[in-house]
Amino acid sequence: MRAATLESVPASPVVSDVDTPRPEAGELLVKVAVSSLNGFDAATAAGFLRDMMEHRFPLIVGKDFAGTVEALGAGVDGFAVGDAVFGVVMKPFLGTGALAEYVTVSAGYGVARIPEGLSVRDAGVLGLAGTAALDSVDAVDPRKDETVLISGATGGVGALAVQIAAARGARVIATARPGAGADFVAGLTDSGVRVVDFTGDLDAQVRALAPDGVDAVLHLAGDGGLLAGLLRPGGRMASTLGFGPDAVQGQDVTAHAVMADASAQTLTKLAADAVSGALRVPVTATYTLEQTPEAFAAFGAGALGKLAVTCS
Repeated sequence: MRAATLESVPASPVVSDVDTPRPEAGELLVKVAVSSLNGFDAATAAGFLRDMMEHRFPLIVGKDFAGTVEALGAGVDGFAVGDAVFGVVMKPFLGTGALAEYVTVSAGYGVARIPEGLSVRDAGVLGLAGTAALDSVDAVDPRKDETVLISGATGGVGALAVQIAAARGARVIATARPGAGADFVAGLTDSGVRVVDFTGDLDAQVRALAPDGVDAVLHLAGDGGLLAGLLRPGGRMASTLGFGPDAVQGQDVTAHAVMADASAQTLTKLAADAVSGALRVPVTATYTLEQTPEAFAAFGAGALGKLAVTCS
């Protein structure tokens, strides 16, 4: 099969021929229709994870997938050949990713059915970013009319988090560059997101909107220490970048380091919200599998929203 691979790290992925995987006990073999790019994939290619997880080369990158079940491993219940499924590759090692024509995934974790009304394109980009966004918002649990600052709002996680927080009645302040980035964020919800320029004096801009500090921060990009300093006393922060309790010792704020938990329950909720229109999946560009190197380049250059990759 064709797949986006790394022979070593750090390196840029290339599309090459590799053996088609076979499902082990408890696994599904999925023919991938659509995958996506995430910060996790960029970090893998950059070599940032080589001391954190086992790497098996040639390493196929890609966490998100949507497609059709082609075969079942021994002992699999609850799925059948032909089922339309989506989710996140959740394995304890890196190497058998979803930017490929086929992927094997656990039948018990990180996979759910694609409901009627959800396109395979949207399903294929929703898993990891949607889970990280939902888990981050849940971690700070914003109440109605509380102010939430979302740093990194133009990325896939941020664009979904803006919508989730606004839907809960929070007043959202989001960071973006002026121009296309700010326009993109402002258009994510009808709830009146206020956009601040992270390339300027962020402290002054946020304090102008929330003089006593914000109630909560989602740290998806930027300087965690600076962002924590914008919280009011008793404020809450969630970080997908490892900024946790130790980083705010001695301060009257709390910080949670979030690891996306792509359970079937979470994936099913995200899919239902997308079908109902409560959540818009912000796909801004689509690439073919053979164009994966170009997709990585666009991602690294700061592409807005989610980038889809068609794999078959």
